[in-house]
Amino acid sequence: MNLDTLLLITAAVLLVAIGAARLGTRLGLPSLLLFLGLGLGLGPFFPFNDAQLAHDLGFAALVLILGEGGFTTRWSERKRAIRPAGLLATLGVAVTIGAMTAFGYFVLQLDLATAVLLGAITAPTDSAAVFSVLRAVPLPARVRGVLEAESGLNDAPVVLLVSAATAWALGSAPAGGAWEVIGLVAVELVLGVALGLTLGFVGVMVMRHVALPASGLYPLTAMGWVLLSYGTGVWLHVSGFAAVYVCAIVLGNSNLPHRNATRSFAEGIGWIAQIGLFVMLGLLATPARLTTSTVLAGLAAGLFLTLVARPLSVWVCAVWFKIPWQEQAFISWAGLRGAVPIIMATVPLASTLPQAPALFDMVFVFVVVFTLAQAPSLAWCARVLGISSGDHAVDIEVEVAPLDRIQADFMQINVPEKSRLHGVSILELRLPRNTVVSLIIRDGEPFAPNSRDILKHGDELLVVVPATERDGVERRFRAIGRGGRLAKWNHEPDPD
Repeated sequence: MNLDTLLLITAAVLLVAIGAARLGTRLGLPSLLLFLGLGLGLGPFFPFNDAQLAHDLGFAALVLILGEGGFTTRWSERKRAIRPAGLLATLGVAVTIGAMTAFGYFVLQLDLATAVLLGAITAPTDSAAVFSVLRAVPLPARVRGVLEAESGLNDAPVVLLVSAATAWALGSAPAGGAWEVIGLVAVELVLGVALGLTLGFVGVMVMRHVALPASGLYPLTAMGWVLLSYGTGVWLHVSGFAAVYVCAIVLGNSNLPHRNATRSFAEGIGWIAQIGLFVMLGLLATPARLTTSTVLAGLAAGLFLTLVARPLSVWVCAVWFKIPWQEQAFISWAGLRGAVPIIMATVPLASTLPQAPALFDMVFVFVVVFTLAQAPSLAWCARVLGISSGDHAVDIEVEVAPLDRIQADFMQINVPEKSRLHGVSILELRLPRNTVVSLIIRDGEPFAPNSRDILKHGDELLVVVPATERDGVERRFRAIGRGGRLAKWNHEPDPD
């Protein structure tokens, strides 16, 4: 295949995948399932069976996806959820591995090392799946924060545990046993977080004080710091994934030049990584290799994980924070597995472990089946459990275009369905001095509003705001969008 043909096929796959992402949003499905289906459909025409290459590309894509997750994480909203999320990403992972090991050993009749490997592979939730689905579901901030932060944090320990379990299954058990592995994981995690913090703050100082010749270089520089954190982590034998996520959070929540453009760039890179990753994993999967016993084992493992192991791990971690049982039940059901377990399954596959193909097939089956069952039901589940009445507003969309010469920003604010901005007048927004709602676009028709005009669902507002007031104005719109015109008097906090 020559380069021109490869570019043509790549462009066609990319455009089809983007259309699939739009379809997935309308159906409430994670786009990853549609991307996997695209890969499966292309498999007969473009056979791909290089497990080592899939492992390497998968890890590279995961670095970019974690970076995107860090850049788009609002620390001011997530810091209240970091303790339960951190416990779920460590103790919760350990509980899940223990429960799945017991299931694999006693029910699936796997040897102990392979059962531990199954537990380690299936333990992590997937940030791409969680982020893409939950951001369209109206949820309380704490529940959303716990799920999103957990999915970003639990990849790092799992990578180390899967590698150790694979080595054990191949006959290279550590001399110190399980305690040596736990100690190694803890040390690498702590040092990885420290490395991410260090490089993140160094990157912030450099980008603030070095004037680059073009605005487009700032997003590239920020992504470069994230990739540097991973490479440095691997070189120093600490957790590169922890370093990536923490470094991206620091950069994404600092007052960098062209910060919003950097976030948009990171989102675009994240989408490209997801599309390439899931299509590749679909190509790697071999439906013809599936047997009835493998499918049944995968379904049984997924059922046990979803109904027993995940709820148990959530309860063990949530009991310390007095989280209501309804929220615990939703967090249990919303712990979506996706690309990460499949990527983890490529680790033993690349090591030529004899049991690896069966493990990969089991994981692939349960990820596809249970994501199909869980993702579309999340909004309904939240209403049934009473943690969302269904009329909570999802986040408004904000885009910022800098007007450098007058030190002002041009904000585009969309009023989504169910937003409590609906029915609020321009005057009732109580915006800071010199902040002007310059234009409203309604049903495709623009008009210049006055202070008595009322906002409606579907409106697009064009707001000119002094650069120093930008964050406050954004917080104000978000607060009214969630709490209505009396947000301040109803003790609705301004989200950062």
